[in-house]
Amino acid sequence: MDRILMNYIQVSQHLSQHFRSHFGKMNLTFPQALALSVLGAEGPMPISRLAEKMGSANSTISGIVDRLERLELAKRSRSELDHRVIYVEATPKYTELRNKAKTGVNEYFGALLDTMKPEEREEVARALELLDRALTSKRDEE
Repeated sequence: MDRILMNYIQVSQHLSQHFRSHFGKMNLTFPQALALSVLGAEGPMPISRLAEKMGSANSTISGIVDRLERLELAKRSRSELDHRVIYVEATPKYTELRNKAKTGVNEYFGALLDTMKPEEREEVARALELLDRALTSKRDEE
């Protein structure tokens, strides 16, 4: 148990440091970069859907979007069909920034995983799926 927890903490810290360093060069936090990556890949979506995709609360995502709007990397707009629904989308300024950086979240993470053998990546994926399933089950029980 201690080994699993300590390895999890170490991996989390390594990823945080790598992502902070990489996305810090673009003046973005990892959650901001992740939100933009989702929006860039999938296009405009309601804030609630973005929150769901990122595994965060609407209020958390709303704060992230606030900061992205101040940076002019995202913008909100009301749905024409239902004015209660707020959509968020990446702006052309984000596209320019991404093109300059040449790597977004997926590409950066993929480059990290490319240092591993295919069977090692599969082993990691399977272990993370098992951990996710256990965490989801525990959350649902509570």
